[in-house]
Amino acid sequence: MTKRTIFIAIYTSLAIAIVFAVWYIYGPLFSFSQPTFFWLLLVIPVLAVYEVFIANNRHAKLALSAYSQLPNQSPWQALSLIYLPYLLRILAIGALIFALARPQSQLSWRNVSTEGIDIMIAMDVSVSMLAKDFDPNRLESAKRVAIDFINERPNDRMGLVVYEGESFTQCPLTTDHTVLINLFKDIRSGMVEGGTAIGMGLANAVNRLRDSDAKSKVIILLTDGDNNAGSIAPITAAEIAQAYGIRVYTIGVGTVGKALSPVAIYPDGRYKYDYVDVKIDEESMEAIAAMTGGRYFRATDGVSLGRIYQEIDQLEKTKINVTEHNQKAEEYFWFAVAACALFGIEFLLRETVLNTLS
Repeated sequence: MTKRTIFIAIYTSLAIAIVFAVWYIYGPLFSFSQPTFFWLLLVIPVLAVYEVFIANNRHAKLALSAYSQLPNQSPWQALSLIYLPYLLRILAIGALIFALARPQSQLSWRNVSTEGIDIMIAMDVSVSMLAKDFDPNRLESAKRVAIDFINERPNDRMGLVVYEGESFTQCPLTTDHTVLINLFKDIRSGMVEGGTAIGMGLANAVNRLRDSDAKSKVIILLTDGDNNAGSIAPITAAEIAQAYGIRVYTIGVGTVGKALSPVAIYPDGRYKYDYVDVKIDEESMEAIAAMTGGRYFRATDGVSLGRIYQEIDQLEKTKINVTEHNQKAEEYFWFAVAACALFGIEFLLRETVLNTLS
């Protein structure tokens, strides 16, 4: 294999690699109006064959090159410079083919208008929520289903209030659902004093929503018992919610009959379990929902609780109106400029510094 053939093979491979690198980097950014022109890339290997078997025979066997003008060059370095115009010619052809394929960038944007919904979840975390009629217990099941609900509503502001004998805000209204979900995972029974202050939990959630400018304000109130603590009655809190135009969906959590529930605590912190009658103040839950324009649901297991959240999701669906605009811009210009520049440099080198006399 002659040195000429070696250099042509090297430069052809390098040119093909560069062309494909450009395609890999810029191809995904554009759509091409005339992609059939890419078939012309097959010209590159044809030119290589031409240079090796035909063009070489059109010259004398002894060629005098101007690389004597390049001092301190080894023969291999000089030959690499002699065939540099060939590499530039191949790259120019590649750039020209890209220009002929008419790359186009697509400018697009969306006008999105949403009907904002602010949602506070008020969750009972009393000890009874550790009952095992849900898998693994009521609290963990309720957390898991609520997190799924949050993930399904990326456009809404949501927050979390927890309550036992007292109530506090675990997370105010936010669109950062990652933070909200992490705070959801942290809630546990025993965070405040014992009891079930449903009215306090509802009132706290109302307080978080009262200054909201959202078109729709919603509270999801979840409990597994009846109100036995706190200074605000559930119905009183519902009246406040009604005054602020807040809709309350109430969920009673617990099986029908008896459930394996905590009845005492051991010195080491573990709970003693026994079967206890499930008592939920459904009358108050129904009254709260009816008064505020919401609905009452009863969840007897994790599956039914999931269906309830899905139903609430459908009842309070965010409305999104999307208008899409698309505009294409021609991007062939710079590929054409690159092709002209490469052809120009190739011509200048071939006719001046690297001129070969045959």
